[in-house]
Amino acid sequence: MWAVAALVACFDPAGVAAEQIVVSNYSVTTNGMPFAIAMEKGYFKEAGADVTGILSSDGGGTTIRNLLGGDLAYGEAAVSAVVTAIQKGADLRIISGNVHTVAEFVWVAMPNSPINSLKDFKGRRIAYTNPRSTSQALVALLLEKAGLKESDVMAVKAGGFGPGLALLEHGEVDSAPAAEPLWSQRRGKYKAVIWVTDVLPPLSNVVGVTTAKAAAAKPDFIRAVIKARRKAVEFMYANPKEAAGIIAKVWNIEPDVAESVITNLLNSEKKSRVPYWGPGDLRLDTMDNMLRAQKLVGAFQGEADWSKIVDERFLPDDLKTKKR
Repeated sequence: MWAVAALVACFDPAGVAAEQIVVSNYSVTTNGMPFAIAMEKGYFKEAGADVTGILSSDGGGTTIRNLLGGDLAYGEAAVSAVVTAIQKGADLRIISGNVHTVAEFVWVAMPNSPINSLKDFKGRRIAYTNPRSTSQALVALLLEKAGLKESDVMAVKAGGFGPGLALLEHGEVDSAPAAEPLWSQRRGKYKAVIWVTDVLPPLSNVVGVTTAKAAAAKPDFIRAVIKARRKAVEFMYANPKEAAGIIAKVWNIEPDVAESVITNLLNSEKKSRVPYWGPGDLRLDTMDNMLRAQKLVGAFQGEADWSKIVDERFLPDDLKTKKR
């Protein structure tokens, strides 16, 4: 299902091609927030890309299908979705590293719960959203980090973040995942047991992706989108309150909630030493970490040959890194 947000006029007197981009879970989850800033502040046109709208999709696989089916030049999707599509024959290239961590994830408990840390998971009922989801993969990594076996806990499929918190409130699980902006929307209702980035290495969240066809035909558009997004990230660091006002409208949340989300995610870098919203630089270690996590729950198979998948030509020189 496609949802179109933030449409602007398609006419551009400079003659730049008008085009949409597609971003996984835009206006729902936190990964795509810089694109709302870039649209509102006019950074796309300033950089030379007449982005007429941002299409939202309900996951990486749908984003890839929309990218290919809509003949679009730029998308943002989970690295595992991109690599899996390539394994199945899609002619795609990873062109930027957009979100380097999963800092939006926190496992919570009720305020009066005896669960206060990861070690307290033993013998407890721990919720995740759905099979083969990122949250299930994170549970596997958290247990591994704590030195626990899968049999040491009862993992419970909740069916989503909201249903998981409902199970928690009704005493049917002992801890459940809450991802931003849900955590900030319900702050004070639960206590944080473990923020994922406090204990796990950085795991790639989403990357920029294009098709081989678009890479050849629309290189300037792709460069401009990357440039505009980078400027938007810089704006969020410098002006979190103003950024929150913009994001609140697109995400349909209160400005104070949006500001809490931005502050939490920007501050996550202090512990992980890796930014949540990156400027576009590719961090292959974070991508490897996420693929390994997805393998643990059967959501990814095989290996990724980054030398054949990553294309850095659209990045400015200061963001390029030697590929292996």
